Order: sequence, then structure tokens, then C-alpha cells
Amino acid sequence: MKIQPLDDRVLVIPAGEEETTASGIIIPDTAKEKPRRGTVAAVGNDEDLQELIKEGDVILYGKYAGDELSYDGTDYLILSQGDILAKLS
Repeated sequence: MKIQPLDDRVLVIPAGEEETTASGIIIPDTAKEKPRRGTVAAVGNDEDLQELIKEGDVILYGKYAGDELSYDGTDYLILSQGDILAKLS
């Protein structure tokens, strides 16, 4: 089974990054703020959105945007087109 977002929605895998301080302490992503960057896993069927965003694109999104879900051990975020702030190239 595959997750396919509908209309103007995008399925995103949030970037989870561990950070190491100068003294060697590892700060896990669970202790930091939510990531605001992610990789597009699937795009809805809105034609205008499909022209702008493709699978594999890295995007920036609002801090509290989207709905979180976990499927087959992977965490995802479903965003509306209006939640996407920018596409990184």
C-alpha cells in the first residue's frame, strides 16, 4: 500500500538531523524544535502543484504546518500547498 495525497496536498518526510555540540554532546532531533525542512515523497493530483513540486524536491514549510502521521515505521507530514514556503535547489 502507498500513501497518495489528494488535491493540493504534499506528502513530506521531515528532515531528522542529530546535532553534536563542540564538546561532543549529541542533541537528538526529539530534543530540538520540529524540523522545517523535508523531502517530498508524493504530490497530490492538483495540476498547478504538480508543475511546481516534484517527488524528491526539498522544501521549507511553516513551523506548525501540516498533519503528522507514521506509516510502516516512517514519519510523514501532509502539507497543503499554502503551507509550503519555498523549494530548495
